[in-house]
Amino acid sequence: MKKEDILEKIAEQTILPVIAAPMFLVSSPELVIECCKNGVISSFPLPNARTIEVLDEWMNKITVSLEKSIQNSDRKTAPWAANIITHQSYDRFEQELDLIKHYKPPIVITALGSPARVVEAVHKYGGLVFADVNSVKFAKKAAQTGVDGLILVSSGAGGHTGSMTGFAYVDAVRQFWDGIIVLAGGISSGKGILAAQALGADLVYMGTSFIPAEESYAQQEYKEMVVEAEFDDILSTNAFTGVHANMLIPSIKKAGLIPENLKPKESIDFSNPQGESKAWRDIWSAGQGVGAIQAIQPAAVIIEKLRQEYVQAQHDLQLTNKWIVINKEMIK
Repeated sequence: MKKEDILEKIAEQTILPVIAAPMFLVSSPELVIECCKNGVISSFPLPNARTIEVLDEWMNKITVSLEKSIQNSDRKTAPWAANIITHQSYDRFEQELDLIKHYKPPIVITALGSPARVVEAVHKYGGLVFADVNSVKFAKKAAQTGVDGLILVSSGAGGHTGSMTGFAYVDAVRQFWDGIIVLAGGISSGKGILAAQALGADLVYMGTSFIPAEESYAQQEYKEMVVEAEFDDILSTNAFTGVHANMLIPSIKKAGLIPENLKPKESIDFSNPQGESKAWRDIWSAGQGVGAIQAIQPAAVIIEKLRQEYVQAQHDLQLTNKWIVINKEMIK
């Protein structure tokens, strides 16, 4: 399917060019459903369901709930996305892929590995595949597998993060990729959404904004910590899974660890993400845009606030940008 056709279909189903990003141990079926029912694409990491049986129940619940919403609501119902780990060390991959084939989520987001293992299966039922990539090198590799979109995880993203600014990242990828780009990293407002589109992104990934959603699985203390946190409370480290992630310093200290003494992990391992490791269970992540988060609220309220900010940002840009005002004839 052509990019223009995909984006037109997405625009018809959504109120904002936003994907509520999948967050380990945070994104819940209820959060996915509420975001989608309020016009924003939403996803959850499949490992959030502790067993395959529970995952089956979750995917059925989301599918049925959104089908009812489409039938009974006059509001836009956004598509949902399943987020699957494709790293070779992840031992539940085949079982999760079987459930994807069964429930046919409209979008599948691959992470922490090559998307090649899922592209054929998802395209077979007419779904889209977006690959989560944190470098130009990996973006080039993912682009060669036939994906429909690239999620550019730039510096500032919560959880597993990248090292490149969004400005440079989008420009670099646009040199070889004309498909869909989703920009991730530090975007926490309607202004940020509009800025990402100005850079050349088609959609944005927003995670941190939805951590304090009432429907999220984040512990109450985690939600409160995100609301209270500022930029200086974020630390980028690869000490937990071997991949750099932005973590909340107060949670590291609360777990009895000294941030300055964390040792880099020598190898990447996602084989048992909910096991003995405290990462994400007791030590929590957040993006660099955390300072914009002000309250614990329902997902619907968060989305409406973003929508209002986005509309206002479009209006303000036309009125207040002096270059645009002075050169408006040139822009026409």
